[in-house]
Amino acid sequence: MEDYKVENSSSEELDSETLFIVSQTFKALGDPTRIRILYLLFKNECSVNKIAETLDIRQSTVSHQLRFLKNLRLVQSRREGTTMYYSPDDEHVMLILKQMINHANHS
Repeated sequence: MEDYKVENSSSEELDSETLFIVSQTFKALGDPTRIRILYLLFKNECSVNKIAETLDIRQSTVSHQLRFLKNLRLVQSRREGTTMYYSPDDEHVMLILKQMINHANHS
């Protein structure tokens, strides 16, 4: 059980900012569309159009979900000409997602 201790925890209670970030991250991972987007980005950097086409989701929905994920710093973007490309921005969350997918596949 020792492996489950939280690192750098100086008090028994979580501060409000940490609590907010953790709850918002779990909220992000609680949405099937966002999970699909993150999983796709885990494999390849993609543009909004590529995500929409690959996942068969409306472009406006993809943009909305990417905005949510970017606000949480779970994805990052880079511009190439007029196209924005997205990729994961948080290896910790991507590791959690990968572990949960592996868990679900082994259940």
